[in-house]
Amino acid sequence: MTRALPRAHFNSSRLVRFLSENALTDAAPAGGDVGQKLGDWLNFRQAIALHGLLNPEPRPDPQPAHMRRAAMMTAEALGKHVDKVRAQLEQSIMQGAPPGSGLARIDMPLPEMDEPIEVKTAFEPYRRFYAAHQRQMESTVQKLRSQVRGQLSKSAGTLQQLATLDTAFESILSEREAALLAKVPKLLEKRFVQAIKQHLKQATELRAEGSEDAPSAQSSVNAWLMPLRQTMRSALLAELDTRLQPTLGLLEAFNQETPQEQ
Repeated sequence: MTRALPRAHFNSSRLVRFLSENALTDAAPAGGDVGQKLGDWLNFRQAIALHGLLNPEPRPDPQPAHMRRAAMMTAEALGKHVDKVRAQLEQSIMQGAPPGSGLARIDMPLPEMDEPIEVKTAFEPYRRFYAAHQRQMESTVQKLRSQVRGQLSKSAGTLQQLATLDTAFESILSEREAALLAKVPKLLEKRFVQAIKQHLKQATELRAEGSEDAPSAQSSVNAWLMPLRQTMRSALLAELDTRLQPTLGLLEAFNQETPQEQ
């Protein structure tokens, strides 16, 4: 059996909750008209194209029903495939890409800091780490979404229409999604810099007092750096969850419309 599919709620994604709960951004306001918000994101040309998709002209089915069924995956097989890809991406974030997954290994920078710590450049290795995982998620989830959408396209009626509509939404909203997700590492960098400054301040005060407990860059690295590294992984997992929402929505529709095998 595949895992239960989470239902998406506007402004309550795992990533939004994570950023709010970790004080990385203000809590998103509840409520509001989703249609109005979507309309604000569309330009005139996109709105015309979307209107045409929502009001299609009747047309004959391009494939006989028996040919469509022969090429379709079962709902269970498709769900297992989605779960497998998701698990591989989660493992890539937490431990490194699993063998045979086809994913590039992206290692977290070593928990070491050269003295003196350069505040302006200290986050750069972590920025590259986060950006590499974002690129990996984007390409892998985009391919997975296309695969699931392809199965809907081989169905009839409403699932075909949903696949066509999802293609349009992916094209329309991808640029906005990329711009919003690009802000996450910037928020993490802000927290990172704050932690470094606090660490340096404490070390300076202890040395000024002549304390033998004044920390070096390495001796106290776990006290301030390790929690930030875990926060970064948690942010990536939350972002993965957000990126997967459209695919999970398509899969849920496929499960509801496809007869289950006994």
